[in-house]
Amino acid sequence: MPDFAQMDASVRSYVDSYNRSDLAGIVDLFAPDATVEDPVGSPLKKGHEEISAFFHAGIEMGAKLTLDGPVRCVADHAAFAFHVTLDWEGQQTRIDVIDVFKFDDTGKVAEMRAFFGPENMGSAKG
Repeated sequence: MPDFAQMDASVRSYVDSYNRSDLAGIVDLFAPDATVEDPVGSPLKKGHEEISAFFHAGIEMGAKLTLDGPVRCVADHAAFAFHVTLDWEGQQTRIDVIDVFKFDDTGKVAEMRAFFGPENMGSAKG
């Protein structure tokens, strides 16, 4: 099982890779059979091909991620608050999110769940 330092580094690598538009770097953090549920309640994306297509769409929209505090780790899970800024329908938008990563024994992300809803979306200005 990964320790705090490994899980924290993976989260930071995820944010950094996303902000550099490094799709391969993002996908490499995930296990080959990983799942992504973003947001919770949406259809699961499973495996590198579906996960890659999902993140590619966000990168193409110009989304940028900013951590909003420390990464919280317990057992094989890491939770972290962050916000996304992007141009959504012609308006600079901010989405406040909490992601939870579950790691496998090799330190890869086995499951990602993103918690946010319409109430967590608003103008990125002021």
